[in-house]
Amino acid sequence: MLKPIGVMTRSSPLLQKTLSARLRSRRHRTAAIEPKGVMELLQSLRVFARLADLGSFTKTANAMQINRPHVTHIIQELEASLGVRLFHRTTRKVILTAEGEAFYGRVTDILNDIAEATSLFSANDENICGRLRIDLPVALAQSCFMASLRDFNRTYPNISLILGVTDRTIDLIAEGVDCVVRLGELPNTSMVGRRIGMAPLITCASPGYLLEFGNPATLDELARHQAVNYFSGASRKPLEWRFLVNGKERVINLRSGILVNDSAAYIEAGLAGFGILQALGVSVDHHISSGALVEVLPQYRPKPRPISVLYPSRMHLAPQVRAFVDWVTEYFPALHGNWLET
Repeated sequence: MLKPIGVMTRSSPLLQKTLSARLRSRRHRTAAIEPKGVMELLQSLRVFARLADLGSFTKTANAMQINRPHVTHIIQELEASLGVRLFHRTTRKVILTAEGEAFYGRVTDILNDIAEATSLFSANDENICGRLRIDLPVALAQSCFMASLRDFNRTYPNISLILGVTDRTIDLIAEGVDCVVRLGELPNTSMVGRRIGMAPLITCASPGYLLEFGNPATLDELARHQAVNYFSGASRKPLEWRFLVNGKERVINLRSGILVNDSAAYIEAGLAGFGILQALGVSVDHHISSGALVEVLPQYRPKPRPISVLYPSRMHLAPQVRAFVDWVTEYFPALHGNWLET
């Protein structure tokens, strides 16, 4: 399991201790919180935590499917009960005060504990329900992953799946996404990451292309071929081609037969014979099995790329999210053993 990467620290232990003392010292100004019920208090804490994450009353209302005035009322009531201001409000955003920072740390611990406690009574897979929004890169949203996802659906029939497919970097909290599956090394982020496995990259081409231009036997011969090149929307530059030669990485730039910025179009261009491509084995395995693509230079396969599942570290993990994270970590590599390494 990967450790949380770049998790934002809301405040230092000393500041937490100081602010906790300040909160306790204000009890003479107000009685302890006396909610109408435990569930009302729990809902207030959830609204507070979501507002701290999103920094917007409107986004919080939309995310929690309640009206904006109700969010405002909950926060005002919570602040009145505590006798402290939890947020600085501006015309553009809402940010935590020092007291809010301290309160946030305690609240997230409480919400995590409650989620773990309630999950004890949801051991039966059929009892886990709710909406689950996940996001996949285009390269994985192929038939092989969909078949795997259908197995998850059978195991958890009461979870409503919402699937987004994109290669762009998304803001999970702002866009209301529960978790994402991502390729490559994890960036410095406030997300929690769990590695699913390592995905080999396969250099391949269509039989028609190889018949017309020949099958390269060495990297020097490969350099004279044309390629299906991929460029990201951010840099607009073609990605480099990487190979392992005697344990050392070698980078090659190939001229483009075509240049694309979509993973599905990338593979289709290779199938059409535009040039040689380098793709995840898990996304081209069925094409290689059928003979529509042929691997070239297998002795120089690049280093495998990590595949990880990421989810927000600052929000309590809902049972349906935990179920997916556990499932994809345990079962996905087994379902694709030919093209995934642990």
